[in-house]
Amino acid sequence: MGPLTMWAAYDEIADWYETEFLPTTTPGDPLGIRRAIAEQLGPGHGRCLEIGCGTGAYAAQIRELGWTPFGVDLSAGMLGYAVGRLPVARADAARLPFRDAALDAVITVMAHTDMPAYPAVLREVTRVLRPGGTFVHVGVHPAFCGGFADRDDQTAVVIRPGYLDGHWTKASWTDQGVRARVGASHWPLAGLLNAFLAAGLELRGFGEGGSPTPAVLSIRTSSASR
Repeated sequence: MGPLTMWAAYDEIADWYETEFLPTTTPGDPLGIRRAIAEQLGPGHGRCLEIGCGTGAYAAQIRELGWTPFGVDLSAGMLGYAVGRLPVARADAARLPFRDAALDAVITVMAHTDMPAYPAVLREVTRVLRPGGTFVHVGVHPAFCGGFADRDDQTAVVIRPGYLDGHWTKASWTDQGVRARVGASHWPLAGLLNAFLAAGLELRGFGEGGSPTPAVLSIRTSSASR
């Protein structure tokens, strides 16, 4: 399933995402997403690109940390809500419209499962980051979230066959989430970490969020100093 399909799918759910999904999932930071941004990105200055920025839900926090945020996304519908929260452009994450070594930091928040070509996205991140620049990945936890994970009982996640398959699916333990509406790709943990290394990114730190079983994995990396 290609990026343009994802763009069309998110256009169809943009209103639901902004007005129904976000208000029920972000208050109180139940998954530790905002904590991950604070810990892995941290205070800084310069331009910070958010890949897959969606409606711009995290732009204010990035700005509060001292960065100058701007975002890219394929969905015009999602970007319609992001306008006013941060400068945005409609663009393919695997072909970013920036020159080499142009950016101080890059972040993606809960979006990598929407990118079937995520290794190519990581290579683009390496290209556009300045030497020593920071890339932060905040995404669903590959070991505990996916079509193989039944989270209906929040005290005991059931892991079924399929973790190692690494495929695109709409299978989900709930019909109230994003995966059931537009699908999601899955990257087993080893494949995900190896994609960072293959892109030339240096691993700097990790975090997990959500309880009692983690739902979010955050990774801090940097581009090689040249």
